[in-house]
Amino acid sequence: METAVNEDLATEILELKEQRNAVILAHNYQIPEIQDIADYVGDSLGLSHKAAEAEEDVIVFCGVHFMAETASIISPDKTVLIPDLDAGCSLADSITADQLREWKTQHPGAVVVSYVNTTAAVKAESDYCCTSSNAVGIVESIPEDKEILFLPDKFLGAYVEMITGRELNIWQGACHVHEKIGELNLAEKQKEYPDAEFLIHPECGCSTSCMMKSAMYFDCKDGHVHSTSGMLNRAKESDAEEFVVATETGILHRMRKDSPEKKFYAANEESVCDYMKMITMDNLRDALKHKQFEVKVPKELAEKAKVPIDRMLQVG
Repeated sequence: METAVNEDLATEILELKEQRNAVILAHNYQIPEIQDIADYVGDSLGLSHKAAEAEEDVIVFCGVHFMAETASIISPDKTVLIPDLDAGCSLADSITADQLREWKTQHPGAVVVSYVNTTAAVKAESDYCCTSSNAVGIVESIPEDKEILFLPDKFLGAYVEMITGRELNIWQGACHVHEKIGELNLAEKQKEYPDAEFLIHPECGCSTSCMMKSAMYFDCKDGHVHSTSGMLNRAKESDAEEFVVATETGILHRMRKDSPEKKFYAANEESVCDYMKMITMDNLRDALKHKQFEVKVPKELAEKAKVPIDRMLQVG
């Protein structure tokens, strides 16, 4: 009976989507039902590109608030909806525009690189935005004689610093989900799945230590640090049959769909973002039915924030 109800709900969502001339975009961390009904599922960079390319009148963003803000900035003529206004982000909350302005006064002339996991107000104070998949490319595109303020994720910043060899000033923010995935999780899973390949998100607390061990001691040789899109590609292309995945557990659904012949395990089964899971089939239906809740960034702020976002999209 439950399946029939879900099928009815899915049918209603698809009908409403057509009526509204809407496109449904979903992040890789969304619940399986949302991923399955979305028109596109991806990481922050891929979703930003899709928002920019959207021809539909309405963009329904199944993700967290900063993602919907970014879509509104990129496509100001579109109606951008988020099914739950309370779907926030602990990483985006770790720095405010006022804090960034104060930091900039302490480093006059520095180039500000902001992770896309930030508010529109912080983006408006930035020179570049980046995602985990192009952060290295963004930093490498900046002249070497320029001081760089990198924010807000300390683990991604340390990873970029290690890969590029550039010295960065790094804000000490972190994602509450990724920060908890540490070396102990990987060590336990390595014993449990000795033949598995390890896919690690650079926001994880274990990412930089694994990179250092790989370079210096070679005891993390099966660890690969990737963005979520990079993880998905690696899982499909690798000859490995088992993978331990160090990121939010929502991505496992797509991995299993893309590569059903392979096995995927969470590095930490408790790595669940409650904010991402606030988007449900019911509130997705309601968003389309009642055209709620619209996310609209004020024009002046959006114009300022669009500059670093455009630079992000140009780099990759």
